[in-house]
Amino acid sequence: MTHRERIAAAVNHREPDRVPLDVGTARFTGMIKGAYERLAEHLGFGEPGAIIDRMQQVVEVDERVLAHLGVDARALAQAAPDRGGDVELNATDYRDEWGVVRTKPEGCLYYDIRQSPLAGEISAGDILRHSWPDPTDPGRFRGLGEKARRLHQETDYAVIFNARYNVVHTTQYLRGFEDWYCDLGQNHELFHALMEAVLENLLELNRRALTEVGPYIDVVAFGDDVGLQDRPVCSPPLYRKLIRPSLERVVEQIRQLTSAKILYHSCGSVYRLIGDFIEIGIDALNPVQVTAKNMEPERLKREFGDRIAFWGGVDTHDPLPHGTPDDVRRGARRMFDILGPGGGYVMAAVHNIQPDVPPENICALFDEGRRCLYGVTNSTAAPAAPSAPSPPAEK
Repeated sequence: MTHRERIAAAVNHREPDRVPLDVGTARFTGMIKGAYERLAEHLGFGEPGAIIDRMQQVVEVDERVLAHLGVDARALAQAAPDRGGDVELNATDYRDEWGVVRTKPEGCLYYDIRQSPLAGEISAGDILRHSWPDPTDPGRFRGLGEKARRLHQETDYAVIFNARYNVVHTTQYLRGFEDWYCDLGQNHELFHALMEAVLENLLELNRRALTEVGPYIDVVAFGDDVGLQDRPVCSPPLYRKLIRPSLERVVEQIRQLTSAKILYHSCGSVYRLIGDFIEIGIDALNPVQVTAKNMEPERLKREFGDRIAFWGGVDTHDPLPHGTPDDVRRGARRMFDILGPGGGYVMAAVHNIQPDVPPENICALFDEGRRCLYGVTNSTAAPAAPSAPSPPAEK
């Protein structure tokens, strides 16, 4: 099978030749800067990665590393705008194009919110008067369609377009988390006004992008976190009233502009919302946070496995950071044995690989993934690719 065929088979609930593998093709399946640099040093190849998500410090993974690990997809995303992007405030702080000020405290790996521009006592008029990003800025789309065409026509990888439909997160950052939750609980009119303003901006931003790349992509990836560790961010009825309508409009736009599958990301315990995701039209769910309440892989596969694919599942709490390479292999094999039968599974870590994950464990995850063959009773008979320096030869 080609890489593209392998991803397509899995997401369409058919068993491919082996489990598809992913790292670095979506902004939520990547590597944090420190983890990637240690992996590249361990392998002996791979250029220092450019930061593609400043807040999370996610880096672009070198093609040689992707090929070596056997990753079945390649990433596609919009570039920065020509005007109105990040504004540097000082050595540690910047203001993003939405007006949110972020800071990176000394010793911290990520940027935290320091100031939300729409926090406090505001009205719907304040939302309308806010300085919104320009979704039509040409810098966002320059070369995008050509890159999509090249990836589609000149490689056999699945092409994953990283769309920007993060309505929930953007409203949280603009409003501040405390005020956002207060609005969710008791000021529904204001909550709805902010959601609508952000949604309209993002729909326009993605409309042109999908118009250019739509014929060439295999998966549209985007996400919002609507789960906490033990429950959704709100009750399912409140979710259906205030949050689900935005996701429905996003999926409607994607379906109008491309035949690509839809990969939706939400951390946390979203078990009570998976039925909604399926009804809306989500094809695959990431990251499958198996340590969250009610997110046991056996439960998910049994109840939803014939209607939605799972993308992730190898736990970044443990064993990836703290276990041995053999522990990681066993964890990866367990996910394949539970989520893989009948297709519907793409193997990846739960969210971005963090700097505390040893490079040996990253290699072990993908070595074992390449051994997870369908239709082979003793899959360990399949040789693993070398840990360095040559990329695997299989397609």
